[in-house]
Amino acid sequence: MTAVAATSDQPILAPSIPRQLFVDSGYVLLGLPLAVASFVVLLVGLAVGIGLVVTVIGLPILSGTLYAARGLADIERLRLPSVLRQPRIRPHYRLPEAGANAWRRIFVPMRDAQSWLDLAHGILRLIAAAGTFVVALAWWAAAITGSLYWAYDWALPRADGEGDQDLAQLLGLGDSTTARIGLYTALGVFFLITLPIVVRGCALLQASFAKAMLTGVAEMRDRITVLEEQKRAAVSAEASALRRLERDIHDGPQQRLVRLAMDLSRARMQLASDPEAAGRTIDEAVTQTRDTLAELRALSRGIAPPILVDRGLPSALAAIAGRGLIPIELQVDPQLGTPDGRLDPAVENTAYFVVSEALTNVAKHSRATEAVVAVARQGGQLQVRVGDDGQGGAHLAKGHGLAGIADRVRAAGGELMVVSPAGGPTEIRAELPL
Repeated sequence: MTAVAATSDQPILAPSIPRQLFVDSGYVLLGLPLAVASFVVLLVGLAVGIGLVVTVIGLPILSGTLYAARGLADIERLRLPSVLRQPRIRPHYRLPEAGANAWRRIFVPMRDAQSWLDLAHGILRLIAAAGTFVVALAWWAAAITGSLYWAYDWALPRADGEGDQDLAQLLGLGDSTTARIGLYTALGVFFLITLPIVVRGCALLQASFAKAMLTGVAEMRDRITVLEEQKRAAVSAEASALRRLERDIHDGPQQRLVRLAMDLSRARMQLASDPEAAGRTIDEAVTQTRDTLAELRALSRGIAPPILVDRGLPSALAAIAGRGLIPIELQVDPQLGTPDGRLDPAVENTAYFVVSEALTNVAKHSRATEAVVAVARQGGQLQVRVGDDGQGGAHLAKGHGLAGIADRVRAAGGELMVVSPAGGPTEIRAELPL
């Protein structure tokens, strides 16, 4: 069972204080009648189901009670986002097997742990709902009646007995109308000022209990699943990188070093018989050495380029663009290269890898005439975008290096999106958490 976000993953913006006050008040005040209905239905269903379980009739009643608890839990999950400012989460429930008969279907919710948590929440929520309802209602009443006391003080009857004193007299403020109105109005203003805080606390208390029971276990399992996927992606990306490095070394520097050894051996044999030929062979060996060093530098740039470590992401991406075979427009936030704006090294390496591999794919497969690279912070993420005007048709399922990029991004906890219709243009977007 894993949790599924039913809304956008973008954070919900905080509303204004008055709007949030009315949202929280509606949540708390409506919570009590829902809790009473839930308590009655589920407790009666549970008691009848357990009481009749020995007669077999109790099993479908108990199963129906669990389904009812699931429905009531879904109603509560619909109400949570407005208070917690989080996307709605609904766990996956156990489903009956294909072709299962009626009796097997009856036992499905009984084998589902979340269904029992829904039932427990439906019964126990009355405690939290009743307490928060009383506090919120009392605070609203005190805020309204106190702050408007000046408007109806004249209509209230006054006790004539000597032993009857109101609060103003007990506090030594006297029995004047001004003292009485001033005291009660001040108390009302106090309750009115603290009303958003108290009602917000009541709403969070009730919503936190609901979240823990209705989505907490599912979110934990979902988080474990995500971490396992990130681990597999990291292992896959590392294995792909090692295989590619091994292939590049075998096909490039290793072959050149073999030829270099052969040239030096031939030059050694030519020294005595043909010094001029030996000189030409040595010149060729020097050229092979330079080419080998150039290939080794290129390989090192793909692993951990020194310019990225020393000068930051903007300079490293500028170096990539400078080596490009087509014009590349850079739109990189310069703050990413300053000491205060530098990113975590893992994020920088991933962003560099995404741009480098994407531009390599552009050069090999896209037939593009120009490309654009944009990198900037947006909220709590680093947005990386690589676009080109090529022939399009790129897709993660087709490979072309995109699968390796996707693994690398997923291992960093990010997400990769590819938009590449046939005929182009192509855009690769990566979102990396900071």
